[in-house]
Amino acid sequence: MLNNQIALFDVTDFEDEVIEKPDLDSYDYVIVAMSGGKDSLAAVLDLIEAGVPRSKIEMWHHSVDGRGDDANPLFDWPVTESYCEKLAEALGIPIYFSWKQGGLEGEMLREDAYTRPTSFETPDGTFQSGGDSGKKATRRKFPQLAASLSTRWCSAYLKVDPASKAITGQTRFAHKRTLFVTGERAEESSARSKYKTFEPHRTDRRHGRSKRHVDHYRPVHSWEEQQVWDIIERHRINPHPAYKLGWGRLSCMTCIFGSASQWASVKAIDPDRFERIASYEDEFGVTIHRTQSVRERVASAQPYDTLDPELVKVAMSTEYKEPIFVDDWKLPAGAFGESSGPT
Repeated sequence: MLNNQIALFDVTDFEDEVIEKPDLDSYDYVIVAMSGGKDSLAAVLDLIEAGVPRSKIEMWHHSVDGRGDDANPLFDWPVTESYCEKLAEALGIPIYFSWKQGGLEGEMLREDAYTRPTSFETPDGTFQSGGDSGKKATRRKFPQLAASLSTRWCSAYLKVDPASKAITGQTRFAHKRTLFVTGERAEESSARSKYKTFEPHRTDRRHGRSKRHVDHYRPVHSWEEQQVWDIIERHRINPHPAYKLGWGRLSCMTCIFGSASQWASVKAIDPDRFERIASYEDEFGVTIHRTQSVRERVASAQPYDTLDPELVKVAMSTEYKEPIFVDDWKLPAGAFGESSGPT
């Protein structure tokens, strides 16, 4: 089942051509990186509207806190995994999880050690890759605010790398055409505005021995936020609870890009989790924001006024019990609000 893994940022040479939309009918597999957020949700709904058979589509969710016995809940929303599972079930699409063993917290605490293995689910079971090679290193600090994935290493190690290992670790993708779909939008940041809509994925080996053809497609890259909410409303999909609480972007609950108001809201919702983050800043001697600690940022901010106790219960539960399809669809409080995402 497992083959040799590629370097984290290895990319195949590709013809210098500009393609805005691929021939969707030409792919054997269509994989959507599903965070549970509005943009990845819009991407999968756009594929459905474009006529891609659901039998070809898979959702892949990267569990940033680890999963099962490997879980260290500190960063992500507790309800996210269950929300994604219920969403996939409702849409009739299979979902597979991947994760860095020990999660983001484990990688953050790495000290003179190899990065830990990656586990990934497949139709044939769960497998793992890595953890016994490379260079021993020490982190002992949070990922830092930057567009660069080497500095903002949480995305590289907890999302990009697990997806790559899950592709290269499955022989079912050899001699096949695979489309890997993500939900980045140009409107989100100047860096993301420069992303290509369509390009070879870093795991592409169409000219290699495996003949593994993998393209990377960003179907909502040119969309404005209104278009994203429009397609979600059209399909009557209940948005992730974080949006209803006032968050404008679904990432980790304790995302390093969080605004002062978001950190104040985290403290209001889960003071113990907030204190764990603050204590790590004290221990490392390096803050997330570089110039202010999370305690200092919260001291000058107010939590969102949309933190309804019942919604908080939903967001902080590990089981999503709300309906996925709703007839009384409403734009959530966080729509068009603070995005507080990558630069």
